[in-house]
Amino acid sequence: MANDDTSAAPLLTGHKAKPAAEVPSIDDIIETCTGGTGAMQLLKAFLVVFARAFDGHLLFISVFTEAEPRWHCVAGDSSCTRPAAASPPCPLPPGTWAWDRPAEASVVSEWALNCAGPAFVSLPASSFFAGCLAGGFLLTMLADSLLGRKKMLVAALASMSIAGALTAFASNVWAYAALRFASGFARSMVGTCALVLSTELVGKRWRNAVSFAAFSCFTLGFLSLPAVAYALREASWRSMYLWTSLPCLVYAVLLYFLAQESPRWLLVRGRTQEAVETLRQIASRNGGGGATASSSLSMLQNACASAMYEDSGTRAGGVFATLQAMVGRRWAIRRLAAVMAAGFGVGIVYFGMPLSVGSLGPDLYLSVTYNAVSELPSAVLSWFVIARANRRGSVAALAAAAGACSLACVAIPRGTAGMATELLSFSATSTAYNVILIYAIELFPTSLRNSALGLVRQAMVLGGVVAPVLVALGCERSFWSFGVFGLAIGCSGLFAACLPETRGRTLSDTMEEEERKQAAGSSAAVDKNSDSHLV
Repeated sequence: MANDDTSAAPLLTGHKAKPAAEVPSIDDIIETCTGGTGAMQLLKAFLVVFARAFDGHLLFISVFTEAEPRWHCVAGDSSCTRPAAASPPCPLPPGTWAWDRPAEASVVSEWALNCAGPAFVSLPASSFFAGCLAGGFLLTMLADSLLGRKKMLVAALASMSIAGALTAFASNVWAYAALRFASGFARSMVGTCALVLSTELVGKRWRNAVSFAAFSCFTLGFLSLPAVAYALREASWRSMYLWTSLPCLVYAVLLYFLAQESPRWLLVRGRTQEAVETLRQIASRNGGGGATASSSLSMLQNACASAMYEDSGTRAGGVFATLQAMVGRRWAIRRLAAVMAAGFGVGIVYFGMPLSVGSLGPDLYLSVTYNAVSELPSAVLSWFVIARANRRGSVAALAAAAGACSLACVAIPRGTAGMATELLSFSATSTAYNVILIYAIELFPTSLRNSALGLVRQAMVLGGVVAPVLVALGCERSFWSFGVFGLAIGCSGLFAACLPETRGRTLSDTMEEEERKQAAGSSAAVDKNSDSHLV
């Protein structure tokens, strides 16, 4: 019985026989074939994560294009009184007042949305997040099944940039809202695919650095947006969409020709020849390709001939094969539910806190810059936590810290102390947001990693949909904003206790491999307990 194939054994049992021939993990194969992560390989991974900068542009561009400009009374006109100037100028006769900036600087002033009611003012933003939710649920399976990481990322970037460019030609708020929905639909996959593809292209040693680069690129996009908006402050809002969308389209074309598909995904989908060719190209650029690399590639081809690296639950399925594979395994559903619940609580605060902070000064450009700068410490802290600390404890601790600071905002009066406490809460939340994304990557195997991460991000976006309602309620009583924020994120950290620790583990590639690791871990725990009883 010692030579039986463990793949035929019951899942998650104490079956201790090892796979025949001790086939190495894909991590080991890739490292041996390519001679480690070379400079060119690392550069391509950084090229992929730069997509997050354009993601940051699109996510926050509405802060400027949908802002309500200030206005003033025309000098010498007595019908424009000071009390009226504190509210929208809708009741005032034309010619008695004027916008401080050109009317076409914002969709609100160009189409007089502020006089049409709050539903019209919030329609474009609501449409964008609705598109993010719809795209996340409908497209997330494609990157694990039919299209793969690279094609999905390029298609999402190209669609996002084309929709953004077309938005510049919208003639009314309905066309504008529809195009914002399309932008959100395409944008939903950019962050997920960029993060997954970049981490799968490099070896274990460089994954933390690539993850840090991904968070930094998003912050860079957020931070550069006020500069672009300030440069175009006297121009039409349409110019902002063109100047952010066209570079994204050029980047998508470059990515199509320069980036490579994940060899891990190619292997689990049974596309062995493409995976081997990709590894060969990486090895040649890294200065490898010698006898050791050739031997490893031969070993890989022999192993793949027996479907050793293919996932039995997804290799023959269609778009929803990954979802079906998760539904059929209780451990996968438990993990997904727990990490999505944690992400939902973090998303409420991540998207809601900047709205509650409000303007940190009279200048819109400086206010957004301050919010963007507050994410820089969280990017550095995220890198440190991912490199040095356990995932489960980090999520719980960061959520508790963010929750405590948010609850403190209820008692602390507005001012410097209140603002500092708010920014501390947001910084801890941003760090928790980043750590949860990396945690989700490590919790699920390659065959369904993109789908799982996409669903986690949609849970965060769903939290962002709830946040504006809480912010509106908190205008009269701060507990309904900061208080609920604190309770939501504090409780979300408790769900991390339901998740296994993943720090230091190699990434699994198939459902079967993950289940073998769980079985091995359970056996090791039993042996340890037995030894302690003997002592």
